[in-house]
Amino acid sequence: MDESRKNRPLYHRERDRVRGSETFKSRSRQLRKQATDAENLLWRHLRARRMQGFKFRRQVTIEPYIVDFVCFEARLIVEADGGQHATQIPYDQQRTRDLEARGYRVLRFWNHEILAETESVLETIRSALVSIPSPQPSP
Repeated sequence: MDESRKNRPLYHRERDRVRGSETFKSRSRQLRKQATDAENLLWRHLRARRMQGFKFRRQVTIEPYIVDFVCFEARLIVEADGGQHATQIPYDQQRTRDLEARGYRVLRFWNHEILAETESVLETIRSALVSIPSPQPSP
């Protein structure tokens, strides 16, 4: 990339591609404000590098999806599923396959599981963080 192109401001389409579209951003903000009790509980344990020193972010856009929690360093996504997910199992399975195809591992927990068995859920997340797969060797 030449120097003049690197220092110029991004055009709106380039900016959206680099930063995520405004629609996704505003939806992410809305989801953070309307978090469920289970999401809030999980966030208290994941935020501020409290989980094995890994940084998690919440309600992040990985287009075309917004994921509940993601640790980019470990390529780990944690989803908190409420009752509405019982009726959209095929969609969630496809979403998981799409995210896994991008190199992420996806952990899904039901909200009632997070609330009733918090330590078990946290231990599953810890185990996934500790067992980060090594990158694939180049061919």
